[in-house]
Amino acid sequence: MRREDGRPGPEDDVEAVLDELYALPPSEFVARREERAARARTGRRVQDARRIHAARRPTLAGWAANLLRRSRPDEAERFLELGRALREAYATLDPSGLRELSAQRRRIVSELSRQAAALAREAGHPLSDAVQRDVETTLRAVLADPEAAAVWEAGRVEGVLTPPSEFGAGAVAAAPARSASAPARPPRKDTTSARRKKDEEAERRRAEREERAARAREEARAAEERLRERRTVREEAAAALERADEREREAGERVAALEEQLAVARTERERTHAELGEAREHERAAAEKLAEAGREAEAAARRAGQAERDGA
Repeated sequence: MRREDGRPGPEDDVEAVLDELYALPPSEFVARREERAARARTGRRVQDARRIHAARRPTLAGWAANLLRRSRPDEAERFLELGRALREAYATLDPSGLRELSAQRRRIVSELSRQAAALAREAGHPLSDAVQRDVETTLRAVLADPEAAAVWEAGRVEGVLTPPSEFGAGAVAAAPARSASAPARPPRKDTTSARRKKDEEAERRRAEREERAARAREEARAAEERLRERRTVREEAAAALERADEREREAGERVAALEEQLAVARTERERTHAELGEAREHERAAAEKLAEAGREAEAAARRAGQAERDGA
């Protein structure tokens, strides 16, 4: 809606539109997105229209995670703070902090995933066990990955957010390994040439690891995209199946009701047919009696006339 001075109103703000879209159930997302994008194009806000149209429909798990963020803002803020504390503890490898925060992580992730399932159920979209596990995975990613935390904090999760593999038990196990009583062994003295060769070899291995990691991340992103698309297709198919099953059940109920009405109508028709036959028989008998009475009346009239003539 535009103001009187022609400037875009609050409803035209692209961020507000995106917030609105990601608050919707997945089944309503695409239609509203296209409506908002068309409105932006009509208002000649080309860049806004492109951003709106580029918004991806969330999976059911992504929508449930967004619903949790919006419906429980105070708990969500505490959860985000816990994630920041966990990441700092893992970065500094503080063993006591790691153990305490990891225990909180498991407990809070479990509790928040149950809350997300309850909220989704209240909204009319119950979560399957598999979808609820996806919500738990997303919440673990929010704790481990600042980028995932930013996406969830904005309430715009599209699919399952996956926690990085290096955040977890490996860091916990590594933290207490070093002890003050066991100082690190001093490096062995090498010649300059040998050290240079060793450094070059280490650099080559590091570059190879980075290249493999980059390829793996790209493959993981592509696989995640395919998975998200297939989950969306499956959710749509399941919803369509549920709707078709409901329509089939309603049609069956209507058929049963119509069959019952037809049986009643046939019984009524047979009864009225019998009554019609009886009525026709009574009408025929009454007509015969009327004709007979008419003949008798005519004969009596003739006799009366004859008697009058004879008396005269």
